[in-house]
Amino acid sequence: MQANSSFSEIRTGLENGTFSCVDVVKHYLSNIQEKNPKLNALLSVYDEEALSQAEIVDQKIKNGTAGKLAGMIVTIKDVLCYKDHPLQCGSKILDGFESQFTATAVQRLIDEDAIIIGRNNCDEFAMGSSNENSAFSPVINADGENRVPGGSSGGSAVAVQSGMCTVSLGTDTGGSVRQPASFCGLVGLKPTYSRVSRHGLAAYASTFDVIGVFSHTAEDAALVLEVMAGEDEYDSTVSREPVLEYSKNLSQEGTKKIAYITETVDNDALNAEVKDSFVSKIEQLKAQGHEVEEVSFPLMEYALPTYYILTTAEASSNLSRYDGVRYGYRTPNPKNLEEMFKKSRSEGFGPEVAKRILLGTAVLSSSYHDAYYLKAQKVRRMIQEQLNALLEQYDFVVLPTAPTTAFELGSKTDSMEMYLADLFTVQASVAGVPAVSIPIGRDSDGMSIGLQVITRAFEEHKLLAFSKYLSDN
Repeated sequence: MQANSSFSEIRTGLENGTFSCVDVVKHYLSNIQEKNPKLNALLSVYDEEALSQAEIVDQKIKNGTAGKLAGMIVTIKDVLCYKDHPLQCGSKILDGFESQFTATAVQRLIDEDAIIIGRNNCDEFAMGSSNENSAFSPVINADGENRVPGGSSGGSAVAVQSGMCTVSLGTDTGGSVRQPASFCGLVGLKPTYSRVSRHGLAAYASTFDVIGVFSHTAEDAALVLEVMAGEDEYDSTVSREPVLEYSKNLSQEGTKKIAYITETVDNDALNAEVKDSFVSKIEQLKAQGHEVEEVSFPLMEYALPTYYILTTAEASSNLSRYDGVRYGYRTPNPKNLEEMFKKSRSEGFGPEVAKRILLGTAVLSSSYHDAYYLKAQKVRRMIQEQLNALLEQYDFVVLPTAPTTAFELGSKTDSMEMYLADLFTVQASVAGVPAVSIPIGRDSDGMSIGLQVITRAFEEHKLLAFSKYLSDN
């Protein structure tokens, strides 16, 4: 196996007998043993289980009964349930907790003979843009000794980036798959909201959370989405839209009509090198015959505050279940029940999560509900309608994934400065439409630059085909 092999390359080697599934697992375990102590991308490694499962998959390949993901080695973000395995959401509040069942998305990969090799580090309860908020120390970008990988799915991104797995599952609430993909030089796919079941996903913001995919290629992302998408009896919010064979619909046909947004290109937060790479890609698309136009999106400036008002409100509600009573961390020797609640939560949650819970509680209070929460819901609908109207005129909207490349650990101490890392990704999250980040270059320090592509809801087949086209050209 070569470094960072795609799944199609691995599958070819397995079918040709060049190597076995056990060999593939040993290859990744060797990389984990060598690299993870420094990068901190994995909190748990399931080495014996993975090797045992690999033997079963090898036998299935010989018998001709192997699933479509046989030989795919996967890691999962520490917010996804995997039965009888630890789940901590990057937090002290869930110390000692083990999942009682497996998330639907994870189970569907297992059912097609994918092998789960480990659990990824992440920002606590998926709240962060740098993976510095984890209770288990930061994850390090493999491309830079002192650089963040992005967040909140930084561990998932680095696991794929550094060759610890073939693909990884992350979650994207406001950019937590796309932004790390941009920082780590990967394909990062956020499907349409409700395209993938959220059963078994520890909730941050229930009307935003989406399970996404990190991979080296659009083909691998398409195959994983094809397997895990679709309706689920355990999730009443999942869509019943038919699931296409995404992996077999990756050919790009004809030229496309593409928009890019003035408010992103002319934004003061946009790094000069990121802007140059983006503009260069725009010019390349024009030269290839695509119709590319600059458009204004007046509501762009409201996407970020709308996102943070609504997600903190939902987090306040969702995280109320962690109280020290039923599972997880409990403060030692509390004087009474009230003190147990207060101290368990204040000691168990990190500062960023506590801050968002407090903000969410404030915007849901009777004094501020109408002024903030209700108004943000109205603005969310306006952003969704404006973006959908734009997507009726254009096949795709393209914009930089992040305003900068991977920044240094500890360099963004101001909360607002950190939140601006999500400046260009929250638009698709607020509207609930699919988006993908693909690598388009590197800056003068060698750090990756990502291009984000957005399209209409449930048109992942078009998004993935265009992503493959962009990656190949």
